[in-house]
Amino acid sequence: MDLEALERVIAEKGADKISFVRMEATTNLIGGQPFSMENLKAVSEIAHKNHLLLVIDCSLISENAFFIKTREAGFSEKSIPEIIQEMLQQADLIYMSGRKSTMARGGMICTNDEKIYHEILPLVPVFEGFITYGGMSTKEIEAMAVGLREMVDFNVAGSGAEMINFFTNRLISLGVPVVTPPGGLGCHVDAIKFLPHLSQTEYPAGALAAAFYIVSGCRGMERGTLSMDRDKNGKEEVSDMELMRLAVPRRSFTMSQIEFAADRLAWLYQHRNLVHGLKWIEEPPVLRFFLGKLTSIDGWENSLTEAIKSDSRMN
Repeated sequence: MDLEALERVIAEKGADKISFVRMEATTNLIGGQPFSMENLKAVSEIAHKNHLLLVIDCSLISENAFFIKTREAGFSEKSIPEIIQEMLQQADLIYMSGRKSTMARGGMICTNDEKIYHEILPLVPVFEGFITYGGMSTKEIEAMAVGLREMVDFNVAGSGAEMINFFTNRLISLGVPVVTPPGGLGCHVDAIKFLPHLSQTEYPAGALAAAFYIVSGCRGMERGTLSMDRDKNGKEEVSDMELMRLAVPRRSFTMSQIEFAADRLAWLYQHRNLVHGLKWIEEPPVLRFFLGKLTSIDGWENSLTEAIKSDSRMN
């Protein structure tokens, strides 16, 4: 978090106009980058000084703790559980998708603040399920409990991050532009550098994800302008970054699969001029990247497919 910018926004807008301050472990939209413990504590101090809640998205907190242990001074001798505990002590409320670190179909919201607890309590039966299970089955809750124990093991916490590190450096060796240093969640390809001939209103990260699926069968996720919503006047708000996220969940892929993906992505980079933009055919007003539908601007996918068919190495 940019501490000066945070304090400036609070001063300009007024703390009474701000619902909460949120930190994300690790930060999805900037290439899975972690925050440091030093930065988290500074953010916590600013938030609480201004009587603001600090919320942490803990979906990949074990990876963030792994990076703190291996990169930040003073933490190399601390365990992953100790680091996570220190992180959580800074927050008023945390939430977590169980699909990432715990590898379970569910999630949770936790707080040590009784006032917040009683504010949330009546909303749970309305939107999720009863307070004791929140809409989750017993099987899911048990799976999450196992996942919580597993994710704090040092070797488990670092397994995804280390494979992402390998994947990222492999792509660098092949000349493919990626976000560095390697972060958590996945390898992130820089779509603006990959497809410099496309404007952001042609959705280069989305186009890259579509093209990569065509040439490899590997599904990437757009993290760019498509993931933004238009402003209240219907104007497109371009993203600060255009990334294709290639998620690498732990214990899911073999090294040969990573090598295959890297090889196909390198081929696509050599044929990147075949990739053009996308346009909407169905655009919902909110969460359009989940529910909307797009098509190619000029049928470029046909030329790309023909290029694959004519390359003997790709068949």
